[in-house]
Amino acid sequence: MTFRDLEYALALERLGHFSRAAAACEVSQPTLSGQIRKLEDELGVAIFERDGRTVRVTPAGRTILDLARAAVRAAADMRRAAEATRDPLVGPLRLGLIPTLAPYLLPHLLPAAGKRLPTMPLTVVEEQTDVLIARLGAGEIDAALLATPLSAESLAEVPLFDEPLLLALPAAHPLAAKTAVDAADLEGAHVLVLAGGHCLREQTLALCSRAQAALSTGSDLRASNLETLLNLVEAGYGVTVIPALALEASRLRGGRLATRPFSGDAVVRRVRLVYRRSAPRLKGFAALATAIRAALPRSARGWIRS
Repeated sequence: MTFRDLEYALALERLGHFSRAAAACEVSQPTLSGQIRKLEDELGVAIFERDGRTVRVTPAGRTILDLARAAVRAAADMRRAAEATRDPLVGPLRLGLIPTLAPYLLPHLLPAAGKRLPTMPLTVVEEQTDVLIARLGAGEIDAALLATPLSAESLAEVPLFDEPLLLALPAAHPLAAKTAVDAADLEGAHVLVLAGGHCLREQTLALCSRAQAALSTGSDLRASNLETLLNLVEAGYGVTVIPALALEASRLRGGRLATRPFSGDAVVRRVRLVYRRSAPRLKGFAALATAIRAALPRSARGWIRS
């Protein structure tokens, strides 16, 4: 039994298909299939149930794969601990970002990080919050940029900046005549939201709930990304809430969209750098946090958390 055999089995569990798992592991399908069969023979139990093209994890396999996941994670942490002992700022750092942040922050962050942290190149993954937290726990990524509070005691966070939330609306919408809007102004409005799983959806619904708005979430018009929502707003189907870093993109629409800040108490989402408490590269995370703050556009420097 080798760690590579365990990684093959975990890839098959994750992808549910021999050819896709083999491609992900960069081996031939016969090699992956043979090594998994060898692992099952060595353990004396079937980890997977094979039914034509369908692959299912057996009850015994579920227990074995949970242990394999812990073993692979521990081995990866051991390697990273050794690397961090030599120099925590040397070696790639795998960073996850949520989809409502990645397209707007990465164009600023990647060149800045390349200059500030040339020996710690970033490998970027874009996923929704729950997926990133799961991948953090599994050791598949080193850190993540999230915009929701943590609940897992195994994770730690560094607050980076408080990003304002703005109302995006058609330029001809009546609310566009205001310099700032109240959450209560959304009462009766057709507020478009992202599909389930996006933290910005929950933040938008919470904002409207606090205002006791008669919210129409447009159940027939839920989008999986912010650009689709902005296209729908531009076409006159409603209004939506966007993070301020997305404002630059909305300005490229020839004046057909307007954005307005919310008045009163600041309406923001706090962006955090999140990592496992047991991770060995704490100095690397601190350096990355500094680089992220420094990479923000000049207009956003007032958002920074100390």
